[in-house]
Amino acid sequence: MKDITLVVMAAGMGSRFGGLKQAESITPDGKAIIDFSVFDAKKAGFTKVVFIIREDMKEDFIRLVGSRIEKTIKTEYVMQDLSQLPKGRTKPFGTGHAILCCKDSVNEPFAIINADDYYGSNAFFEMAEHLKNAKKGEFAMTAYELSNTLSPNGTVSRGVCSVENGYLTDVTEVTKINSDMTCVIDGKDVALDAKTPVSMNLWGLTPDVFEQIEKDYQTFLKEADLSKDEFFIPTIINDMAKSGKATIKVYTNKDKWYGITYREDLPELKEAIGGYINAGLYEGI
Repeated sequence: MKDITLVVMAAGMGSRFGGLKQAESITPDGKAIIDFSVFDAKKAGFTKVVFIIREDMKEDFIRLVGSRIEKTIKTEYVMQDLSQLPKGRTKPFGTGHAILCCKDSVNEPFAIINADDYYGSNAFFEMAEHLKNAKKGEFAMTAYELSNTLSPNGTVSRGVCSVENGYLTDVTEVTKINSDMTCVIDGKDVALDAKTPVSMNLWGLTPDVFEQIEKDYQTFLKEADLSKDEFFIPTIINDMAKSGKATIKVYTNKDKWYGITYREDLPELKEAIGGYINAGLYEGI
């Protein structure tokens, strides 16, 4: 069986949520969202998980989460390097830099996810099948319907996707989307369609992506305002597709996405996961 890896981005500060939200307990026995994502990924055929974390959270993260995961699947930890942050900045440079930090630990096709997002089991099966057969530059992403990704407790940012013939042609970052799907784009009030495909940072990539990330990162360090700018993985992937260096197959998922952007999101998430457990979806976790 071809090895495929799950890369979990867990170095975010979680400022809106407060605390180490990646380790927040969502079940009575102390499991976090990532326990369920790893369970789903392993069941789908992923053979290793790589956690991207910060050095200052390593001890707590391993104690609260990693120690459980290590018992179920091959596990590695990568520290997101913060040495190039300018004075006064504590937030990492972004998802592109996070993925670059794991280049020495990942030599096979891989998927990336956020540690604090629940994607549903179907997404991992589709992505695993893609990655097992993926050749150089044959990327993939899972798109969710916008209405299935919103929070009633505050605004969210989403990557709005343009798709043609099953392949991604563009991603536009839209910020401050309300629960009624209204937002402001270019100074105008806009109501987005409920079925608008959006990215939740579930990408499938091949190892050749690291060469492009490294190149773009050096440009970022030279040209960006390092006090505030971020280096995002969707931008890199988007540019590779537009330049013909990659194709991005889109898998549309109609499942409900759950996350804990805000602490008030927890009750709905706990109820949903509890329902899945009671239905037998996570027997043996």
